[in-house]
Amino acid sequence: MGSSDLVARNEARSRNVHILTIGAIALLGIALIIAVPAAGDWWKVVILGVVEGLTEFLPISSTGHLLIVSSLLDFEGSLGGTFEIFIQLGAVLAVVGYYAVDLLHQARQAPRDPQTRRFWLAIGLAFVPAAVTGLALHDWIKAVLFSPTVIGIALITGGVVLIIVERLPRGAATIHDATHLSLHQALGIGIAQALALTPGVSRSASSIIGGMLVGLDRRAATTFSFYLAIPTLGAATVVDLLTSLDQLTPSDVGRLFLGLVVSLIVAWLSIGWLLRYVANHSFVAFGIYRIVAGLVVLALVALGRL
Repeated sequence: MGSSDLVARNEARSRNVHILTIGAIALLGIALIIAVPAAGDWWKVVILGVVEGLTEFLPISSTGHLLIVSSLLDFEGSLGGTFEIFIQLGAVLAVVGYYAVDLLHQARQAPRDPQTRRFWLAIGLAFVPAAVTGLALHDWIKAVLFSPTVIGIALITGGVVLIIVERLPRGAATIHDATHLSLHQALGIGIAQALALTPGVSRSASSIIGGMLVGLDRRAATTFSFYLAIPTLGAATVVDLLTSLDQLTPSDVGRLFLGLVVSLIVAWLSIGWLLRYVANHSFVAFGIYRIVAGLVVLALVALGRL
């Protein structure tokens, strides 16, 4: 790519940031107007939207945090976990917005660039394990695994795994650009991501660790995890919402919209920070946090607070 192309894309990305900022502020205003009169617990929805936006792309489990915070807030608009899953769509939209310039560039390049087509084939392949498993076990997962005890154990286990993976000696990373990974590496990441169907495991943690284990450097694994979130979280949202349509009330619609908008804004701000962080730091701190958070969750369960 020539320097003029790179400059043009950076300028377009800068314009995109301003447009998204204005649009996000407008959406937030509309969401508040809709949700405040319809849902008296709108402030709980805002808190949960912030939690989702902060945790979705960090390796600490957004679903686990949402379910625990929902319980502590006595949030009654969960719809059996549908609210917590639906507002993840905000994170999907944040990724699309953050990478909009690159996505449009790839769409233009795809008809004549085999590498771009291969990259999206890799994303599709990585999406399959979680999609198949999630569809097959959807009801069982929500009935059995959406529990504080499971979340606490998964947080601790995942934290230990994060620390071990960071501490164990590994060969030098062979992939430094997410668009250059092979199909078998993508499948390995997809199998790792499927483990995150258990709340508390973390989709981003499993896909990033999976990427690092198959040869991607930390930044490339994180970038691929962001792209993989588009089909994974998008499909999970659609499936869960369709299975819960008969339960929705007008106030639920307001909650869902407000939670989505808040999570979109906060997730969009979090993406850039995480990319900068992983360039110079390991995930050990997140591993330690997970262990502490998991112990706190299990203690609250033992005390009867969860």
